[in-house]
Amino acid sequence: PEETVTSSFASFIRAVQPEHLSKTVRQRSKRMILDSIGVGLVGSTTHVFDIALQYCRLYSSVAVSSVYGKPGVKLSPTLAAFTNGVATHSMDFDDTWHPATHPSGAVLPALLAASQMLPPSTKPNGMDFLLAFNVGLEVQGRLMHFSTEAHDIPKRFHPPSVVGTMGSAAATAKLLSLSTAQCAHALGIAASLAGAPMANAATQAKPLHIGNATRLGFEAALLAARGMEANPFILDDIPGCSGFSAFYSVYQPKPLSTPSDHHEFLLEKQDIAFKRFPAHLGMHWVVDAALSVRNLFVNYAGSFSPSLIRTIVLKIPVSKYINRPFPSSEHQARHSFQFNACTALLDGEVGLGSFAESSIHRQELRELLDKVVVEHPEDNVANFDKMYGEVALLLHSGDVLTGKCDTFYGHWRKPLSKESLLKKFRSNASHVLPEEKIETLITMVDNLENLSDSSQL
Repeated sequence: PEETVTSSFASFIRAVQPEHLSKTVRQRSKRMILDSIGVGLVGSTTHVFDIALQYCRLYSSVAVSSVYGKPGVKLSPTLAAFTNGVATHSMDFDDTWHPATHPSGAVLPALLAASQMLPPSTKPNGMDFLLAFNVGLEVQGRLMHFSTEAHDIPKRFHPPSVVGTMGSAAATAKLLSLSTAQCAHALGIAASLAGAPMANAATQAKPLHIGNATRLGFEAALLAARGMEANPFILDDIPGCSGFSAFYSVYQPKPLSTPSDHHEFLLEKQDIAFKRFPAHLGMHWVVDAALSVRNLFVNYAGSFSPSLIRTIVLKIPVSKYINRPFPSSEHQARHSFQFNACTALLDGEVGLGSFAESSIHRQELRELLDKVVVEHPEDNVANFDKMYGEVALLLHSGDVLTGKCDTFYGHWRKPLSKESLLKKFRSNASHVLPEEKIETLITMVDNLENLSDSSQL
């Protein structure tokens, strides 16, 4: 039969081998795995995670897969994937790619649960696991590159709920060694389970987007393994009948070439952004800009004195769901340019405690928020590869102090050092794990290629 875009993706999933992963791809993806586990562990301490776990325990009949941060608690594989996916995004602390999505959280929980699901004689080794993880990343990245719309901060669908579901299906299909035809059907089934609206950003429902992506992609692969079929042209652009193109107003798919010695994974060309504090990625620009201008202010006045400030001008891109002048909940605060800039100005940092109820409703913070004016310069586009953050303090004296950030520390153009990434992981994991287990995990992920049984993760 004639090759289609869909069949080319299925052939890739089936044919790709460990030797196709370069040293750079293996190293970058292991950093992602370690960070995602740490984010999931600290996320297991949140209220929204508790809600998800309580729900899943009602329906868990075959309890074989572990839950982040809950020793002794196991769920059925797909519900464990769902719960751990919720944990990963519960604080908006997970990694971000370009075009915009959260790639690890949609894939890793499914692979962890599937590894525990499989019988002892068929347990995947660490290299199998690493390859499947990268298949999930590659499928997400390729699908996003089919649309120019995907390069900008989203307005309609939350990207990980769309491409993440497809990535989870592809990764799980690879781990389960599905046939080429079954891989194609897994993608087709996943497309029918994908999609969540941006209106639920900054609510407790947003972490469900990652939980559902990893769970439903996993389920799509399991259904395909049992013989369920779907449209064999799901990724192709068929006039008059939308497949995956339903999620994008502009969609121009291209076949994915069969892997060869010269195949270059997208992760080779495009690194990942890791967050230093738990908030929407856009917040990291304004926080670094605010910290910069705060230093200028302290040098100017001797200390940070809000009473000297007449107006705070934020120059940010147009993006309605992260332009929130007076957030009233932790999830709104994580999606507020104004809150994060003012918190950085007031405290000299943004961290886990910044989003506690007591921090959000401080009178001194409210007074700073009252002084904020937002501007949208034409050159500041809503695109994680092109945007910037600028914070200007207009003082009662008439002086103006300005801080600007084009690339924050942790962005793919300015990656976290190994030391910074390990510091973040240890800090996150310490909320639920003892030190010796934390160090064991670090060593295990660092040597993932040599792990005989990936379910040990």
